[in-house]
Amino acid sequence: MAESQQLQSTTDSQQPQSTVETGNNLPFAIIHRLPTFNFSFSWAKGIVNPIEPSDPLYPIHRLSARAVIVLGPSPLKSEHLDQYPSVECIFGTSAGVDHIDLAECRRRNIRVTSAGDAFSEDGADYAIGLLIDVLRLVSASDRFVRAGLWPVEGIYPLGNKVGGKRVGIVGLGSIGSLVAKRLEPFGCTIGYTSRNKKSQLPYQFYSTALDLATNSDALIVCCALTEKTRHVINHDVMKALGKRGILVNVGRGALVDEKELVKLLVGGELGGAGLDVFEDEPEVPRELFTMDNVVLSPHKAIATIEAIEGLIQLVIGNMKAFFSNKPLLSQLNLHD
Repeated sequence: MAESQQLQSTTDSQQPQSTVETGNNLPFAIIHRLPTFNFSFSWAKGIVNPIEPSDPLYPIHRLSARAVIVLGPSPLKSEHLDQYPSVECIFGTSAGVDHIDLAECRRRNIRVTSAGDAFSEDGADYAIGLLIDVLRLVSASDRFVRAGLWPVEGIYPLGNKVGGKRVGIVGLGSIGSLVAKRLEPFGCTIGYTSRNKKSQLPYQFYSTALDLATNSDALIVCCALTEKTRHVINHDVMKALGKRGILVNVGRGALVDEKELVKLLVGGELGGAGLDVFEDEPEVPRELFTMDNVVLSPHKAIATIEAIEGLIQLVIGNMKAFFSNKPLLSQLNLHD
């Protein structure tokens, strides 16, 4: 959702004009989005004619359009694809693709692109920021000062240093690799779990999240959400992380068993958490609101002005490549 909200503020707020009025020979592209994601696709108009369900020509062009642009995490399932029988390529605008039925796209020989690396640098920065915030109590200290408690209570509780911590990364992909690089100057010992061992990297590989948590002071979760990774951070993993352990999640909410997370935090069985994503967004467990060892963020880890501008250029590049029969810039491997 963060990507789509930032796109709204980056582009102009007017709806695209009806393609009835375009009068050009550009190909049509279906705009697929949840109704709440309301912003202009003016940046795409020089390449395609964006067509919405509200467009008078939608019933005609949805049958022949070769491309679909999916805004943010708007679900694109089999029943949606049935409405677009001629689609050959789906242009994603999100870092994650769990909202797209990739198995169905593979079956239909539809190519799919994602946001690629457009959000990776900023996502990694934010993960490190959350880790520092939780360990050093930055947000909690800010609330302490703003509430006027400094003159009254004086000393604020001590936090914990970042340097030298054993940090486990769940998912050493584009974002995870950049998180690791950012941790190196802190003198952290870095471990990871991923689908495959990265033999070219010097970090310790663990075959399971449980093994990784057992050997970590903090876990940073930034893997993709799939059926295999849903609740990969379960009760046992968080319990192994321990009473002083820190959990940071900048991936997807469902990577963590949220109910168990809340129970362990409330019971003091987990040291703290930095959470940018949740299982039922925008709903957040209210038990977390009063915890100074928990930092909450509204799914914005990857969203900066620069990242959105980069995303727009990537989508434009993918569209130009597709309609010119050239290799796509950020095509997913649906057969992996």
